[in-house]
Amino acid sequence: MTDYPERAEDGPDRIQVAWRRELPGVPVGSIGVITRIWRLGQLLADDRRRTLERLGIDNPTLDLLSTLRRSGPPYRLTPGQIAARSFVTAGAISQRIARAEAAGLVRRERSAADGRSAVVALTDEGRALNERVVADLLRHEETLLDGLDDAQRAALAELLKTLLGDLTRRFGAEDRPPARDGDQLP
Repeated sequence: MTDYPERAEDGPDRIQVAWRRELPGVPVGSIGVITRIWRLGQLLADDRRRTLERLGIDNPTLDLLSTLRRSGPPYRLTPGQIAARSFVTAGAISQRIARAEAAGLVRRERSAADGRSAVVALTDEGRALNERVVADLLRHEETLLDGLDDAQRAALAELLKTLLGDLTRRFGAEDRPPARDGDQLP
């Protein structure tokens, strides 16, 4: 496997060729992967923001509602459980809950288990909004992969899973939130 392309075909290829020329002997192969993943991340984040704006919801609210909906009936979790499942800080969860509660999408209830702690419950309105948005979002995002056949999608998913797992272990990131709150999938 070559460390750089012989012929520049896209931006990352051109960057690799230039750095190989400017810094001979420095490995530049990672540019072909990391730069493309970084650029894909930018494109997908921008597309997600625009799509959610069109659908009438922001990403943090969608993440909260989706976390509750994926938990299964009765769609209730403690704030701590939501934070752990969303990979965001407790402070961010409190803000999300307050905004969603004000919009009538969730409600706080006393825990049936001990009557002292609080749980957050998805309202019927929140569930309906979440199901509509997730269905529309996933249909849209499916079209973003039209350039790949089923085998390519499966291979890419496995490769990304391997890379993500390795980097998560190496960075010790299994049990801590990402650097930025949000940016979660539905």
